[in-house]
Amino acid sequence: MVEYVAAVDQGTTGTRCILFDSQGHSISQAYAEHQQILPRPGWVEHNPIEIWHRTQEVMSTALDSSGLSAKNIRAIGIANQRETTVVWDRSTGKPYYNAIVWQCMRTQNICSKLIADGLEDFIRERTGLVIATYFSGTKLKWLLDNVPDLREAAERGDALFGTVDSWLVWNMTGGTDGGLHVTDITNASRTMLMNLKTCAWDQDMLDLLDIPAQMLPQIVPNSSNTAFGTAVFPGSQTIIPIGSAIGDQHGALFGQTCFAPGEAKNTYGTGSFLLMNTGDKPVPSEHGLLSTVGYALEGQPVKYALEGSIAITGAAIQWLRDNLGLIQSAAESEAVASSVPDTGGVYFVPAFSGLYAPYWDMYARGTIVGMTRYTNRAHIVRATLEAICYQTREVLQAMENDSHIALKRLQVDGGAVVNNFLMQLQSDILGVSVVRPRVGETTALGAAYMAGLATGVWSGLDDLRTNWQVDREFSPEWDAARREAQFRDWRRAVGRAMRWVTPEE
Repeated sequence: MVEYVAAVDQGTTGTRCILFDSQGHSISQAYAEHQQILPRPGWVEHNPIEIWHRTQEVMSTALDSSGLSAKNIRAIGIANQRETTVVWDRSTGKPYYNAIVWQCMRTQNICSKLIADGLEDFIRERTGLVIATYFSGTKLKWLLDNVPDLREAAERGDALFGTVDSWLVWNMTGGTDGGLHVTDITNASRTMLMNLKTCAWDQDMLDLLDIPAQMLPQIVPNSSNTAFGTAVFPGSQTIIPIGSAIGDQHGALFGQTCFAPGEAKNTYGTGSFLLMNTGDKPVPSEHGLLSTVGYALEGQPVKYALEGSIAITGAAIQWLRDNLGLIQSAAESEAVASSVPDTGGVYFVPAFSGLYAPYWDMYARGTIVGMTRYTNRAHIVRATLEAICYQTREVLQAMENDSHIALKRLQVDGGAVVNNFLMQLQSDILGVSVVRPRVGETTALGAAYMAGLATGVWSGLDDLRTNWQVDREFSPEWDAARREAQFRDWRRAVGRAMRWVTPEE
């Protein structure tokens, strides 16, 4: 009998549910966007209730469009936007405040003080992370310090903290009526509160950020037949086990079957995230990368990864469309960019949320340089696509320096990989092959694989490797001289963007 797994991919701009069969084929899917709340420059919020409603909606719609019954679904898997921080009341289920999104920069002052206090090396050693507005710990501290009565509620044990995985699992498993308060190990590793070596909450970090331990969820493996409980599938009365939860980028690493040390993937979404499997031990970075948990299967050793996080890639294309009106759709960027042979000397550094890896400059800002009267919209659109590729190259170089492994090919996924021109540019700028899989939604596929392993749909990793298939491979066409000359100019443009604002601003 064919078995199916429902994967929820709760992302920064919307929520998707995909039903996969046991061969890893997508049977049906549904998607719904949610509102981006921007109360001040640099602040980004989401409504957690809206996210929960959208999750229920897309699960029900995906099932309806598949022609299946909920009884055909063996398990539910969850992947989620990481670092986004939610705090809610355990008795009412009501959030105390909007979710503070990973892109939000409101904690600059908190981060600046930690840096001024000389804590960078300590925090990197304990958590594998750098001090940046990106991570959940400082967001949670901001909430505790700024939301009336929240600290008192947290100390009483009434306020619960979680990343989006925790919020969804709690609601799916009953909410105020016995909902499970857990988080998976990959999301926990992104909070700045988990000890990377022990994979437990670090009391010194909790003390440093003044966070009550009683508001934290239990840390569990990504794939488990017990840890995440069961849920009534929306639109039915059928109870189905939740077999997995995993941070979206770790889900893509697993969905790309990067199970061996040295295997790497890059996901092109709102931002881009390049992860390399480093095996059973964390690898400290000396080149601006993050050491993080890769994934953990129940009863097996934790797998670690190096990560290079890029804040703005796909979001820059959205900016061209929504803010500047240079394109009518994201898909149009391919035709417009390919209409010119180069950028005419234009470079665009999309540091809207500062610069992440390998620079970690929260005072950088978006910059376009090299414009002349010759410049037209096609040059700016092409420069935007090239910026995605240059940022990836910088991260990949840092990864090779830390791991001492030279990548021969890069596996790619995410919404932007359908853009063939972008993928060819990526290969040209890297000088290595870029491989696109047949199933592009590898984040959801990774969550499905995890859930299916927990419930017996797949017997092991070899089953998953046989499912992975290549759609297209892109090989470099630029010569080395062009590649290096343009990369040098890109680095000059980055220098113009760095430290554009001051801490006082």
